[in-house]
Amino acid sequence: MKSRKALAVGTAATAALAMGVSALSVGAASAAPGTTSLAEVLTSDNNKFDRNSADFDVVTEAVLAVLAAKPDSPVGLLADGSVKLTAFVPTDKAFMNLASDVTGKKVKNEKKAFKIVASLGIDTVETVLLYHVIPGAKINANKASKANGVKLTTALGSTVKVKVKSHPTRIKLADKDRNDKNAKVQIVNINKGNKQIAHGISQVLRPVDL
Repeated sequence: MKSRKALAVGTAATAALAMGVSALSVGAASAAPGTTSLAEVLTSDNNKFDRNSADFDVVTEAVLAVLAAKPDSPVGLLADGSVKLTAFVPTDKAFMNLASDVTGKKVKNEKKAFKIVASLGIDTVETVLLYHVIPGAKINANKASKANGVKLTTALGSTVKVKVKSHPTRIKLADKDRNDKNAKVQIVNINKGNKQIAHGISQVLRPVDL
């Protein structure tokens, strides 16, 4: 895995940050209670590209790439566990779906998916990441299940809409692209008990209509 030094930068930035977490690290307790950052969770399992499309390797590399290119990016706040926020984290499969849409060809490999996403440019990657973060709000699964129709303001400034269906409860997020599938919340309350929490989702949220 690449150096993690980049994750320590940008903690003084005033905008909110991007996201990334690992399902293997739910409830990590390496820091004081309540302040374990998503950066700690993100990098705690020796992230690498693999065949497990249900985890978060691609988004980890995307965050690192942004911080390496733009040390002062607001993405750096990911390392500040004192900042309250909720992140919606696309799985590797979600990024493969995005890469397939971008190229018009089926992408089944995490490394290839990352290269395609990175080819869109660092500024675009940063924009997409920030669109997945809700600053100043800790939205657990229980709150989300009661938020049907609510529009959440992201770190980018634009919104995503919560859609909830009951019996059984299914939570989806509608982005600015009306042609893609709505993202399903698949893994909930990652980093539970801390100021920064996250939920895994099935699609990359798109801040514009692609």
